[in-house]
Amino acid sequence: MPHSPEILPLALYSAAQVRELDARLIAAGTPGFELMSRAAHAIWRALRRRWPDAGAVTVLAGRGNNAGDGYLVAALALRAGWRVRLLAVGDPALLQGDAALARDEARAAGVAIQAWSECAELSGVVVDALLGTGLSGAVREPYAQAIRLLNASCLPVLAVDIPSGLCADTGQVLGVAVRAQLTVTLIGLKLGLFTGAAADWVGELQFDDLQAAADVVAEQAFSAQRLAGSKLPRLSPRSRNVHKGQLGHVLVVAGDRGFAGAGLLAAQSALRAGAGLVTLATRAEHLAAAQARLPEVMAAGVASANQLLALGANANVWVVGPGLGQAAWGRSLLSVAAASSAPQIWDADALNLLALGGVNLPAGSVITPHPGEAARLLGISTAAVQADRLAAARALAMRYQAVCVLKGAGTLIADPAGQLLLCDRGHPAMAGAGLGDVLAGLIGALLAQGLAPMAAASLAVYLHACAGERLARLGCGLAASDLCGVIRQLLQEQSECLS
Repeated sequence: MPHSPEILPLALYSAAQVRELDARLIAAGTPGFELMSRAAHAIWRALRRRWPDAGAVTVLAGRGNNAGDGYLVAALALRAGWRVRLLAVGDPALLQGDAALARDEARAAGVAIQAWSECAELSGVVVDALLGTGLSGAVREPYAQAIRLLNASCLPVLAVDIPSGLCADTGQVLGVAVRAQLTVTLIGLKLGLFTGAAADWVGELQFDDLQAAADVVAEQAFSAQRLAGSKLPRLSPRSRNVHKGQLGHVLVVAGDRGFAGAGLLAAQSALRAGAGLVTLATRAEHLAAAQARLPEVMAAGVASANQLLALGANANVWVVGPGLGQAAWGRSLLSVAAASSAPQIWDADALNLLALGGVNLPAGSVITPHPGEAARLLGISTAAVQADRLAAARALAMRYQAVCVLKGAGTLIADPAGQLLLCDRGHPAMAGAGLGDVLAGLIGALLAQGLAPMAAASLAVYLHACAGERLARLGCGLAASDLCGVIRQLLQEQSECLS
């Protein structure tokens, strides 16, 4: 979703929390109609900046405060000399409070209010002021019909606060949703704008706080925070006499037959992210390839649990699961990992085996499921995970008493205490094999260098996503191994090796 992440606020709110914030601002002395007027001016400014020569606007208005914003935008456009059409999908006579005042002001300005019909003509820039953040169930008629016809029109669309039909809490499409080119969200950032299906519906995202009093905003509870480069955890600078033994030893347990590359990617990532020592425990037949590609990594062929026990004695962090498989070899090695007291990152087949039961995750660990793996861990469908990714991430962190990285668009990082972080960086070019292996190795390296699990996961997710963005400038065809060198550069920019 195109926006400027570093200039957006960090706090992310549920719909209920935004309503509470709105009420707090009104109680603190800002009249509701004044906030609505500020919202309309913010929307109108954004519309003119994006489409300065459009000259025509169609407002689709529902029957809540979202509609009130739309009525006031119509009045502003008419006063500016634009051609204005306002189509009321909700009965304007049913508007109440500030929204009714906005309707009356639009009429006084000369805006003609027409009832919506499937034959209504849409033209110019369409302002979606239909449903807003209060929607909880599936979109009903006639709103669903209006949204379908709007999407089929191929006209430019500005969504007020959130595209109608998109759940403000989860990013789930509630049956049908407006596909906007620009969304102007107000007062507080809604969680649903950043995860789930949101990236395909929101378009460019702009934010306006409506001049909200900072002290009132600071008192309002929020549900999650965005990751931002200026607020990320940092590795400590290295002293000039540091040696490799002080920078952590990562043991990567990975790579059954046919999946040698997964272990190599995780090991390469850990090495490039600054781990002092990296050992790869894999199938013996993969050793020649591992040593040829990564001579800096200590590669060991492991055929038994006892061999892995010996290797693990010297490692302070384990990365377990990439290409591990679910056959006897992988199950045997995972049982050894589960008995270790070292903090671990479990990914891929380690998670699939964890979902089957019989093993426990060591304390202080991180799990990195994609939605399918998350579904297996929770015993629900992938669709259910995607319908409420925030609840799924929190449930996983609680169930396994671990930091959970729920991967996907709007990756979420949750801990058992309830803290929730969201990464809104990344690029569709990252949809490819092996990128999760790189992320697992990166988290392992940061954990080995002294960061706490939540800090290591957060920094790793952010660096991984930003590396993908940087490489995506070259187009699709991004290979997972491409990320390692760029992550190294980004880590230096974020946490300089020497102070």
